[in-house]
Amino acid sequence: MSGSEDTPLDERRAVDFDDTPDEAAYRGHVRAVLEQHAAELVHVAPGEQSPDPARHEADFRRTQRVLAENGLVGVTWPKEHGGQGGTLVQQAIVAQELARARIPQLINYIGIGMCGPTVIGHGTDEQKSRYLARLLRADDVWCQLFSEPGSGSDLAALRTTAVRDGEDWIVNGQKVWTTLAHVADFGILLTRTDPSRPKHAGLTMFVVDMHAPGVSVRPLRQMAGTANFNEVFFDDVRIPDAERLGEPGEGWRVALTTLMNERVAIGGAGTDVGLSVETLVAHARERLPGLDPERQVLARQAVGRAVAASLATRYTGYRRFTVLSQGGVPGPEASAGKLAGTAAARLVVDAGVRLLGEDAVYAGADGDDTWQRTQSYLPGMAIAGGTDQVLRNILGERVLGLPPEPRTDKTAPFSGGAR
Repeated sequence: MSGSEDTPLDERRAVDFDDTPDEAAYRGHVRAVLEQHAAELVHVAPGEQSPDPARHEADFRRTQRVLAENGLVGVTWPKEHGGQGGTLVQQAIVAQELARARIPQLINYIGIGMCGPTVIGHGTDEQKSRYLARLLRADDVWCQLFSEPGSGSDLAALRTTAVRDGEDWIVNGQKVWTTLAHVADFGILLTRTDPSRPKHAGLTMFVVDMHAPGVSVRPLRQMAGTANFNEVFFDDVRIPDAERLGEPGEGWRVALTTLMNERVAIGGAGTDVGLSVETLVAHARERLPGLDPERQVLARQAVGRAVAASLATRYTGYRRFTVLSQGGVPGPEASAGKLAGTAAARLVVDAGVRLLGEDAVYAGADGDDTWQRTQSYLPGMAIAGGTDQVLRNILGERVLGLPPEPRTDKTAPFSGGAR
């Protein structure tokens, strides 16, 4: 179904699974570009793990540069900032075709989907001129420095401080779970500049050079064996006032731009999180006959639940896709899609591991541990981009109209001070 969330269900238009003629032509153009430049792009074979961006950084940067030069990066960005001035549905088509061609996530996806739009919305003309074109080409990779050890879901409780010193700000503190900080050149950094004000009011956003003196990055090893997340420490880091995004104390308003774009980026438009349901079905067809009868019953039930949840999530993505295609503005589908998508992805990989039976504790004869490895990293997806609990609060308050949770700290001065 599509249409405004205020439109009665019986008046909404049905989901349209077909491209319009213009969309079909654009999809054909995207496929032709990907085929023409296939030799220059990073690809992942079925069942193969996506290469580590840190080890294959040059290849990932080249892939994004080639795509940018052919108009497939920053599709919805304004033309004056290096984008294509395209539509959200064109952006969704590009995402679908990249997945179809098995091109892994672009190395600068955080910069494209979150940091760049924040600079566009709140940066100076000089900042836009200096950063945006290089970001689109992956000449510079960006990261988002928000979460801290004591302020994840409650982001406004952050304690990293920025103190004015002439034309500079001196930053001290720690960020954590910062994706791609180990390869990033720049980041957007949310700091506390006035602890005497309520916690949402005393924040300021900056662009920070990740190679500046006093910036230390320490990768965090995950269960899957990779280290895509990082701790980042700031020890008397000097940031020029010219790198500020927005006015002092207005950092929360700037951060909302980032968070809004993050939610839309992760919400998806009919693409799967993790391994696809088709991969699970093929896996079940191969593995089910080798299980004993009792395990077969349990495995079939697990596969059935996973297929139902995965397809429901995919069709919800198509619903959002239809809204965009018909010129509408998506409602809560992005938050709902992220919440349901990660849950469905976990059902898919849990069923896949169950199908392995006793072999689940070992990699395959060819070293393949795709199912086990995917199962180990997916819990992090329920945290990244908004925890399940935060998303449920958003849907409860903004969709169901439920009263918000009591908050006694929204108007009181922030009393944490500097570390």
